[in-house]
Amino acid sequence: MADEVAKKEKPKRARKKKQIVERGKRKEAIARASIKAGKGVVRINSVLLSAFPNPFARQIISEPLTFVQQPFDFDVDVSVRGGGMMGQAQAIRTAIARAILSFKKGDEELKKAFADYDRFILVEDARRVEPKKFKGPKARARFTKSYR
Repeated sequence: MADEVAKKEKPKRARKKKQIVERGKRKEAIARASIKAGKGVVRINSVLLSAFPNPFARQIISEPLTFVQQPFDFDVDVSVRGGGMMGQAQAIRTAIARAILSFKKGDEELKKAFADYDRFILVEDARRVEPKKFKGPKARARFTKSYR
């Protein structure tokens, strides 16, 4: 009898809000942006975008947000790893732009605005660092001889 009462009194679980996850890559940096309905908060590795240390990187990251009407009706949470500061910023930019486009359900006007501004907002840049070869200090440079 007590078991039946305990089963009936359990609270129902709240449904999770719809969450979209997209990724962006640049060089060695990989960013995953998750977007869901919210108040307009943008976090990168649990740090608010407004508290991001590098202002130039902050500007690059916030480029996709300029195409969306204020105030935002979504929260963006990005996790990024690998690469350097600028590679990470560009990977975050791509991930956020793709997530916004998915959240807005493929808005063609927004997609065209992204493409007109910069092609690499939605399309990943396929260029990678060329590997170092033997007989040289870098990929193309060669060691010099200076014995004469």
